[in-house]
Amino acid sequence: MAEEMKKEVAAETPAAPPPAPAAEALDADSEKTTVAPPPAEEKPEESKALVVAEEAPEPEPKKTSSGSHDRDVALAEVEKEKRLSFIRAWEDNEKTKAENKQVPKPYFLNYNNSKKAALEANLRKIEEQLEKKKAEYAEKMKNKAALLHKEAEEKKAMVEARRGEELLKAEEMAAKYRATGHTPKKLLGCF
Repeated sequence: MAEEMKKEVAAETPAAPPPAPAAEALDADSEKTTVAPPPAEEKPEESKALVVAEEAPEPEPKKTSSGSHDRDVALAEVEKEKRLSFIRAWEDNEKTKAENKQVPKPYFLNYNNSKKAALEANLRKIEEQLEKKKAEYAEKMKNKAALLHKEAEEKKAMVEARRGEELLKAEEMAAKYRATGHTPKKLLGCF
């Protein structure tokens, strides 16, 4: 039954357009105030669901007078299509805005590559500084080790020299005692 009604409306629609321009002028004024989709809410799935719901068959209107009623139905259909086309246009416009706001991928790639190169250069710089500090520290440690070795050799040489002097002194005293025939006062340190 609803399909027959749509066929009748479709068949009568070509006859209805002459009075429609006057009605469209009135609809345009009323549509400016009534059709204002919220720009903050962007729900493509719900809007599709709304379109499907609006395309559902309408209840069969009462048949009072065929001329004015058919014209009213045709005007309502035109108004509905106009509203849906405005909504689709608004949706497409919002989608285009969102896509245009996105930065192209090559920019991200260049940005990532430049940041990565900068970080790698900074890392190499820090590694070079660490290597330089490491070399300086190793040189300081080698210098300290050489200085300690030198001091140890000097102390060892001093000990050897003192020992040699004591041995020489002991030999001289022994020669003196032999020459004079005196006995030393201290024979052994432990007695």
